[in-house]
Amino acid sequence: MSGIWTGRTRRRGLLVGVAAGALLAVAGVASVSADAAVPLAAAATPTTPPAAYPNPGVISGDTGAHDPSMVKTPAGGYIAAYTGDNLLLKTSSDRTAFRNAGAVFPGGASWTTSYTGGSRNLWAPDISYRNGRYYLYYSASTFGSNHSAIFLATSATGASGLWTNQGLVIESNTSDNFNAIDPNLVVDSQGRWFLSFGSFWSGIKLVALDSSTGKRSDSTIRAIAGRNGGPIEAPYIFKHGSYYYLWVSFDYCCRGASSTYRIMVGRSTSVTGPYVDRNGTAMTSGGGTQMLATHGSIHGPGHQAVFADTDSDVLVYHYYANSGASYLGINLIGYDSAGWPFVY
Repeated sequence: MSGIWTGRTRRRGLLVGVAAGALLAVAGVASVSADAAVPLAAAATPTTPPAAYPNPGVISGDTGAHDPSMVKTPAGGYIAAYTGDNLLLKTSSDRTAFRNAGAVFPGGASWTTSYTGGSRNLWAPDISYRNGRYYLYYSASTFGSNHSAIFLATSATGASGLWTNQGLVIESNTSDNFNAIDPNLVVDSQGRWFLSFGSFWSGIKLVALDSSTGKRSDSTIRAIAGRNGGPIEAPYIFKHGSYYYLWVSFDYCCRGASSTYRIMVGRSTSVTGPYVDRNGTAMTSGGGTQMLATHGSIHGPGHQAVFADTDSDVLVYHYYANSGASYLGINLIGYDSAGWPFVY
């Protein structure tokens, strides 16, 4: 392997690189069988969760990733964006075989360096396709600091080097009680645009956006989840049926096989909340129903994203192998009779 993720106190490590195809060579991961593969033409979505956490579906090719998000293209393929120098991309024609596809900004992103201390490492991109173009929200910061910013880029193709910087969306500073990283764009059933974001500090926030610009439409910052300063980050809001589901990651990433990241969820009938877990505990009071956690050789699954595909809703995330390297994880999502999601 050419590199691994290093640790951090309250934020990301630095992705140096992962050798192509290394997933099946990592001790303990090779035991994931073809039965765990994610199909594109699945049978009817189950309504009963499995007895144990599922392993990631089998994927091939270039599988190293951290903080991934994924979008289905109009042509039927897939683009994944993830943390790395100048933001990194992968493509797939079938959601199974992936190839590295360069960087969003191969020439660098000079407008971010006042937040990154000069580093090219940019974090946690959120990619989606709306209004005939790709939108990419992403973070610039340094470890343990809330001197952070979220920026927007757009593209007609989603390809490396063909992204236009649209500028700053929101920033945070040491005088603020929030951290402007880990963005996620959600459009509600009325067509209103919102951006969720946040990591540690006072928790997960939500701001309204102008759909014509992708930038903020007012000065209101709503609190939608928190753990009284405890580790919560990587919000992702996804609507299924009558509910908006707020997916978050609890605890600590970026510690290799010692990572304690776990994927949690709550729901609300309104995109602005209040979000509660299955027990009725408010997510602003530490609530969250656990969806996926460390099991066997799959360590610290988290920084999840969700999208709808033709066969099922799909969960995308990263996890760590026994070696400490991070990989792209993909599973399907089912819903029980009460409408609560589970991973299979």
